[in-house]
Amino acid sequence: METINIGYGHMALGFLLLIIPTYFLYRYRTGLVRDTLWAALRMTVQLFFIGFYLEYLFLWDSVWINLLWVLFMIVIASSTVLKRTKLPLKMLFMAVSVAFLVSLLIIDLYFLGLVVRPEKIFTARYFIPISGMILGNMLSANVIALNSFYGSLNRERQLYLYLLGNGASPGESLAPFMREALIKSFNPTIASMAVMGLIALPGTMTGQILGGSSPSVAIKYQILLMIAIFASSLISVLLTLWISRRKSFDRYGMMRF
Repeated sequence: METINIGYGHMALGFLLLIIPTYFLYRYRTGLVRDTLWAALRMTVQLFFIGFYLEYLFLWDSVWINLLWVLFMIVIASSTVLKRTKLPLKMLFMAVSVAFLVSLLIIDLYFLGLVVRPEKIFTARYFIPISGMILGNMLSANVIALNSFYGSLNRERQLYLYLLGNGASPGESLAPFMREALIKSFNPTIASMAVMGLIALPGTMTGQILGGSSPSVAIKYQILLMIAIFASSLISVLLTLWISRRKSFDRYGMMRF
């Protein structure tokens, strides 16, 4: 069963849905109209470009090209995280990139090597889409975690200094802020996992069903991908916070920015 192709004319009809959110964003003077339209335009151009590129990527199916493409995605994801959190790019770029790379390697090797088990572990058909989904979710979790961690530190600097001054080590003084960052990062994911299938069909499962896969196969992929995404996001957030702490604080526990 083939997926119904959407013509360009019908795509234009789909874009008309943007009128509704754009109108209300304009009416309430949010200042987000231009950002919304620019984001929609960028998304469209980027996805068409990536779709065109992926056809050749899947055709070549070179291990080295696949690895380079995933490294490129990590670089873009890392810079996006720091741009959205407004943290210093030069100081923390390597911390976020290393956290993303290590997390992705651990989960990809385990998930593809032991669970999915394709003929070639780095085959483009599995390695690229799964890595992209994992990275996208890691990006969101890290934006929330870093915003929460450094935002809380700036708001409650006196509490942090009080803990330091009363004999707590820098790690012990930062523990409450790390706890808050983890809670804020993963509460939405845990809530989504708890009601998945009852409130909405998730994207991966829907895409596979539209692509012709049987619902039972799509369900198994969705369940395991959600677990992989959750595990990778948690690993990446912890690594990002641990590594960035070494860059952000001196040996006395004072912030460098």
